[in-house]
Amino acid sequence: MQVKSIPFIVRKDEDCSCGSLIAIEENKDIPFHMKRVFFIYGVDSDVKRGAHAHRTSAQVLVCVHGSCTIVLDDGKEKQRVVLDSPDKGLLQEPLVWGEMEHFSKDAVLMVLSDSLYDPAEYIHSYEEFLELAKVAS
Repeated sequence: MQVKSIPFIVRKDEDCSCGSLIAIEENKDIPFHMKRVFFIYGVDSDVKRGAHAHRTSAQVLVCVHGSCTIVLDDGKEKQRVVLDSPDKGLLQEPLVWGEMEHFSKDAVLMVLSDSLYDPAEYIHSYEEFLELAKVAS
């Protein structure tokens, strides 16, 4: 599985102490039209989130503060990616199982999605996911 990391451009004025800026534009910095943005925070370090795949939705995950680990699984192999900077995004494509773990106490994970929330879009059974991933490949 080829994990698709998305670097964002950090704009910083070296002549002042006014901080940094990262702009994220749809179809430019991320490969789709954004229809939903949500944030995950206040997660205990021993708690796992996610544990599902999406039938047709794609997402870009960005840890805007702190750090967390994302585990992506395409049904053939798993890869772990640490997100620890707001200038790094991670693309989770459709039919890729995702889990989020090892949240730092101050972690804030932002998720940009190409679709509105639809409970029917989620695959919560790992066995069902494996069958669908097998058919799709």
